[in-house]
Amino acid sequence: MRNRILFALAIIGFLGGIASAWFSGVEHRPKPPEFKPASNPYAKGIYANGIIESDQENGENVNLYPEVSGSVSRILVSEGQSVKEGDPLLEVDESGEKATVEQQKAQADAAKAQIGLARANLQTLSQQYAKLKKSRDLDPRSVSLDALDNAKNAFDAGKANLEVSEKQYLAAVKTYQASSVLLSRFVLRAPSSGRIFSVNTAVGSYVSPQGSYETYSGGYEPVLVMGNAGKTAAVRCYVDEILIQRLPSPERMSAKMYVRGTEITLPLHYVRAQPYVTPKIELSNQRTERVDVRVLPLLFRFDLPKGIRLYPGQLVDVYIGEKE
Repeated sequence: MRNRILFALAIIGFLGGIASAWFSGVEHRPKPPEFKPASNPYAKGIYANGIIESDQENGENVNLYPEVSGSVSRILVSEGQSVKEGDPLLEVDESGEKATVEQQKAQADAAKAQIGLARANLQTLSQQYAKLKKSRDLDPRSVSLDALDNAKNAFDAGKANLEVSEKQYLAAVKTYQASSVLLSRFVLRAPSSGRIFSVNTAVGSYVSPQGSYETYSGGYEPVLVMGNAGKTAAVRCYVDEILIQRLPSPERMSAKMYVRGTEITLPLHYVRAQPYVTPKIELSNQRTERVDVRVLPLLFRFDLPKGIRLYPGQLVDVYIGEKE
């Protein structure tokens, strides 16, 4: 009985080994790639990393910072929303400054009332002096010279008081106007027409002219980021300093952009070069992430195609070559 069991186990092990060898020997065809990797379309093309931006005449995206510090009371826009120049975007708590402005307005109103009182007093003193002077002109014995001089001095003092009141009112109005201008700075407005790309704060958060504190990176970033919302966009690419001499002249320059993870290819139009070679940075929000390589920034423009979603901040591959 024991020999039969061992014999059966040996047969099972033999058959298992054959099955294992057969399954391991079966060839598995590799799956086709999800997309065709980007290849250099030029005979002597130069590769560069690129990042999509809004199409601006100067600079990059528009970074917005408040002119005053305080907690955010209202956020009036959402990400992706189109805005016009002058539209309110965000409000900083203005309760303290608003109370100061109201107090200064009351002081200006009080100073204005003092002008009316000084004018009425001056009119009374003027009439008294005129009556005494007329009476003395008719009969010098009717009014003493000392009384006439006192009336003249009182009239001059009234004129001086009116001038002081007018200047005090003017100073109060200027103070009120300056505070009103400062109060208007508690509302962050759109400097130009465009689209809101990101809102980097929340109601109740503290903001300052340095921006808004970013929890994950531990640094400060713009409170809002916006840019143009036209039919074109820009690509800023960084060419390694070793390859600068291989760049074709601007009038002969041609470039193509490849959207990562897809087979989408778009032609680029040369706009300008930033004539200042800078340390290369990792394409992130932290400007301190630098490496030893230095790069030359080039700016290209392209038409936004229909049916393809492209966003500012998206990384792309760029090949730069010479026109045929």
